[in-house]
Amino acid sequence: MTSKVISIVLGGGQGSRLAPLTQTRSKPAVPIAGKYRLVDIPISNCLHSGINRIFVLTQFNSASLNKHIKNTYHFSTFSKAFVDILAAEQTPTSGGWFQGTADAVRQSLHHLATHDFDYVLILSGDQLYQMDFEQMIQQHIDKKADISIATIPVHVSDVPGFGILKTDSDSLITSFVEKPKSGFENLVSDVSDEMREQGRIYLASMGIYIFNRKLLYELLEGNDNTDFGKEIIPQSIAGHKVVSYQYEGYWTDIGTIPSFFDANLGLTDDIPQFNLFDKNHIYTRARMLPPTKISGTHMERSIIADGCIINAAHIIHSIIGIRTRIGVASEIESCYVMGSDNYQTLEEIAIAKENNQPIMGIGDRCCIKNAIIDKNTYIGDDVRINCGDPLPDGDYPTYTVTDGIVIIKKRAIIPSGTVI
Repeated sequence: MTSKVISIVLGGGQGSRLAPLTQTRSKPAVPIAGKYRLVDIPISNCLHSGINRIFVLTQFNSASLNKHIKNTYHFSTFSKAFVDILAAEQTPTSGGWFQGTADAVRQSLHHLATHDFDYVLILSGDQLYQMDFEQMIQQHIDKKADISIATIPVHVSDVPGFGILKTDSDSLITSFVEKPKSGFENLVSDVSDEMREQGRIYLASMGIYIFNRKLLYELLEGNDNTDFGKEIIPQSIAGHKVVSYQYEGYWTDIGTIPSFFDANLGLTDDIPQFNLFDKNHIYTRARMLPPTKISGTHMERSIIADGCIINAAHIIHSIIGIRTRIGVASEIESCYVMGSDNYQTLEEIAIAKENNQPIMGIGDRCCIKNAIIDKNTYIGDDVRINCGDPLPDGDYPTYTVTDGIVIIKKRAIIPSGTVI
């Protein structure tokens, strides 16, 4: 069954809502949980579901993503499996940039044509969830659907942020409204008793679609529709069998800084909603890093990745990414420290100290709270970040403040004694 499926992961546009994390990388390449990338989530879900022919569509800042895909997803020479990047390109029939989700797939159809498949699974590259796509595909086949949409029950307060659809008793979608602001009371759908008790009685599109091959080509070729949620799906409901696949597990769209921050720190809970330790673990690049070394540090509810050297006073409710160095007596609370791509040599560290320059990582006696520290940053000694009154939103040369969260930009140098 899954051997007849090809998956397309949509890398998204410029990712401005995740800025400055997307300043030098595409959205699917943003690091999560200290050692993974966002794109690892949909790819891992595919691989665990037996789907191993995957295209990733991207157009902004794709170098980092290309490198990650190249270094991570290797298959047997005798296998047909692949994970390939499809970047926006100029061809005789297209001008280049993708204009929306549907246009991105339209411009990539010629790359799919040489493969044998009956179904196309279309996924978003900026969501955190664990789903068995094999079950969704089986329902699609059993119900003889033309299009299947993964849906999740949401509360009335969440309705304006999603594409909301209504289903009949057989899961057939009868109407679809993109992000309704009012007048959506008639869009209540049948949900499980558990969801109804929680007040989650509206079905939201998760941006996960299955299309029959022939229909996908018919819907995309010969027209200028650019978006699945706003155009393709609503227009298809009247003339085609569009079915809902209802999902009730953990799922979150992490396309904004607050949602990204909350989703990552949520992984430190005693029993997190997204289980990193599940048998269907997340695949990512295999790095040959040394174990983490910790000395004199009190830690609570934190995740520490490989290759770290930590001498902090305490780390609470935080994620510490690969190769992170934290100096003595520093305090880290409710932070996501992404780590570093490389180590400084002892010689480089000695030269930096001679010149009173910060070394890579976090220095001594620092206080950092409610912050995201992007990769390869140099934070000196006695630096205080977000340890006082709440900060107003703003963008500055070395950091950005969004909803009270301070984001230290990639490769930023924060001199000793700085207060933010």
